[in-house]
Amino acid sequence: MLIPLPALNDNYIWLYAKQNDRVLIIDPSESQPVIDYLNRNHLLPQAILLTHGHADHIGGVAALKQHYPNLAVYGSPEVAELATVLVEPGKVQIGNYTIEVIATPGHTAQHISFVLDDHLFCGDTLFSGGCGRVFTGDYAAMFAALQRLKALPDSTIVCAAHEYTLSNLRFALTAVADQSAVTQQLQRVEQLRAANQPSLPTTLGLERQINPFLQVDTLDVFIRLRQAKDRF
Repeated sequence: MLIPLPALNDNYIWLYAKQNDRVLIIDPSESQPVIDYLNRNHLLPQAILLTHGHADHIGGVAALKQHYPNLAVYGSPEVAELATVLVEPGKVQIGNYTIEVIATPGHTAQHISFVLDDHLFCGDTLFSGGCGRVFTGDYAAMFAALQRLKALPDSTIVCAAHEYTLSNLRFALTAVADQSAVTQQLQRVEQLRAANQPSLPTTLGLERQINPFLQVDTLDVFIRLRQAKDRF
């Protein structure tokens, strides 16, 4: 089960579960959509995973912990006030889930991403067609984070936290050498969004073709590209 629950203006709260297992909740910006979905489908939560500490990723945690008093919350020291388990890069076992924690700083100083069962939950580091803003000012950290994610297999299912795809692809048309794949994906996403359907998840293989931030090879080019996107 992989569910992108729309929340706030353009966020997705991701729900993931293997068959007959409890549900992992990733970056719950709100609590009620999660509670309603779990109740409606007679599901129980396993844990909350937090990629970083921005309010639109943690806003629902307190209410979820109140509703499910024994619910564990995993995150980096950035979310220490909410997390019951602080994690570092490497493997972590949560119930029947073996999860790889990847350091992906840049958007925030201690941003992390999670990989499990060929699914990447990358918060605000990687988007379809784009990447997150570098609020830390540490472009080298963000570039290195994207290189770590880029090293994952093409089959990796990318579960980003925002519905930014249309804007990202319109910028990508100005930034990639081969526009054909971007144009094709832009047309597809326009149809999805017109039908109020999410553009996510995507795959890393597709992102290599359409995402200019995965095509740059040097830090200097990445900085120029990210700053151009900031002005777009």
